[in-house]
Amino acid sequence: MEYDVIIVGAGPAGVSCAYVLSQSGAKVALLEKSSFPRDKICGDALSIDVVHQLEWIDPRLAADFQKLENKLPSYGIRFVSPKGYKLDLPIIKNGVRKCGYTTERYVFDNFLLEQLKLNTSVEVFFNCTVKDLKVENNRVEISTDSGVFYCKTVVGADGAHSVVNKNTIKNPVDKDHFSAGLRQYYSNVIGFNSEQMIELHFFRELLPGYFWIFPLTGNKANVGLGVPSNVVSRDRLNLKEVLQKIIENEPSVKERFANAIPLEEVRGYGLPLGSKKRPVSANRVILTGDAAGLIDPFTGEGVANAIRSGRVAADILEKALRENDFSAKSLMRYDKELHRRIWSELKVSNLLKKMAIYPGVCDFLLKKAEQNHYVKNYLHDALADVHKRKFTTAPRFLFNLLFR
Repeated sequence: MEYDVIIVGAGPAGVSCAYVLSQSGAKVALLEKSSFPRDKICGDALSIDVVHQLEWIDPRLAADFQKLENKLPSYGIRFVSPKGYKLDLPIIKNGVRKCGYTTERYVFDNFLLEQLKLNTSVEVFFNCTVKDLKVENNRVEISTDSGVFYCKTVVGADGAHSVVNKNTIKNPVDKDHFSAGLRQYYSNVIGFNSEQMIELHFFRELLPGYFWIFPLTGNKANVGLGVPSNVVSRDRLNLKEVLQKIIENEPSVKERFANAIPLEEVRGYGLPLGSKKRPVSANRVILTGDAAGLIDPFTGEGVANAIRSGRVAADILEKALRENDFSAKSLMRYDKELHRRIWSELKVSNLLKKMAIYPGVCDFLLKKAEQNHYVKNYLHDALADVHKRKFTTAPRFLFNLLFR
């Protein structure tokens, strides 16, 4: 079976890349090791940037997403410092209140895949696990448990432990740029504010990580921890025990869980953070999404950048197909364009993560931001528009944070 492009992994990055590529007339196959719908361990929050990414792929896609059931509008983020200072940041753009959403990833990812199957001619192969991958002079050979596939170029959209990466670019797992995550669904968690904001609680023992509570439809909540892997190793943290200790003993939280019921066992996953630049292309190979290490270092969000990377990869591959050039030099355009679009924001998030290591700094920043209308209004805009976040480190912003 021969294709122009084979994409490994049917998450948001892979499906977005396939969707855009199909519009160019390319012959595309999507290989997915699971059957759908399938669970993806995640915080289940979809930022307003996710909505924007869908609009840029296809307005019809965004319109159909708005019709999707089982999603909950969330109108901002609540940050809670180690001493309990709260900063509520509504999503406001050009003076208009906006929202992101929360929905289980098995709902969202399945929605994207169904849209791909409905609106494109991409061939999707489920329960198709990649066993081996070889880049040859004029093609890529992909051996799976469903047979052998050939293509001109391959896209790795197969997550944090990407088989495509392991067989080609070979970016190693770096604990200084990796995070451990735990998730557990609950029912009957109380105390969400009226705008159904997602919550990040920066407890001292987790810094620069955090405890999260995200509301979902059906009286459910996604509850979990995100902690840098080097902190877990350094402090020898048993994250399951830490999660249970917070829920049962933390004064600001325990009453909210008094009648809560866990709906599953605690589940863990890894998060390759976008706090360093990694090579994301090679001869006949491109990496996207978690396989490329694009997760926001501060918030842990990865869906928007996954979709963005799929879009950028598709644009670069369209050029490569026209030129019939899939060399490392040709595909390096992907690295440059992807980093041009996201690196400034990732650097800001990484700076915030480093500042959050210190409890006093975390308390000071949240307290000052809550009291400072200039800063608060700016942060509203930055939450709604990722491109404005790079100005968070500008001297004028820092001056107004400290002295205005």
